This record gives sequence, C-alpha cells and structure tokens, in this order.
Amino acid sequence: MTHESVYYSRPRTYGKGSRQCRVCAHKAGLIRKYGLLVCRQCFREKASDIGFVKECDGDTTSLADQMQL
Repeated sequence: MTHESVYYSRPRTYGKGSRQCRVCAHKAGLIRKYGLLVCRQCFREKASDIGFVKECDGDTTSLADQMQL
C-alpha cells in the first residue's frame, strides 16, 4: 500500500470533515444551527432569501444616549 492509496482514505462520517456547505461545498465557517449547514459567507448572501431578518434597526444612538432621552 502506497501513501497515495492510504492518504485521506478513511470515511468521514462524523466531525468537521464530514460536513460541507450546501451552496458552495466549503468546509470552514459552517453554520449548523437550525440544520442550515451553510457557510457564513453564503449565509450572508442568502439570509434574506432564507427568511432571516436583522433585528438591529440601524439606529446609531448608543444605549447611554437612549437612557438620557
């Protein structure tokens, strides 16, 4: 058995190596919550299509400024 036939030959059924992004097949930065299995880059692109909405309203006032109002 040569190194080429043995290298990376074991089955990947659990762990980080077994999962990949549904969109781009990338293995790093995977969001697994709610069963998404989408990498963070693809999630930012597709979040609105999936139905996620940012909770922040874009208001730049700080909490201290809001307390004084």
